[in-house]
Amino acid sequence: MRIVRGCTGLLAGGLVAMLLALSLAWLIAAGHDAPGPGLGRIGGHLVAAVVAVAAQRYADRHPGVRGLLGSAVVLLTTVLLLALAWIV
Repeated sequence: MRIVRGCTGLLAGGLVAMLLALSLAWLIAAGHDAPGPGLGRIGGHLVAAVVAVAAQRYADRHPGVRGLLGSAVVLLTTVLLLALAWIV
């Protein structure tokens, strides 16, 4: 269980890092009147990061099956974000 929670913790942290990188890219693009990531894309990443971090906190605080379900939410959120925002 500890390994699963560690891996999903990395995924949740990665979503936060991706949100920060996109926000920085948006600020730089806006400052140079260049196209950049839209607010919709940043909003989607924000929602995904909040859901993943909340689910990871739940997973870290609840042992057993409930914690595993929290980890599954992190994994599912990450896969959905990558599939919908980056692959499609």
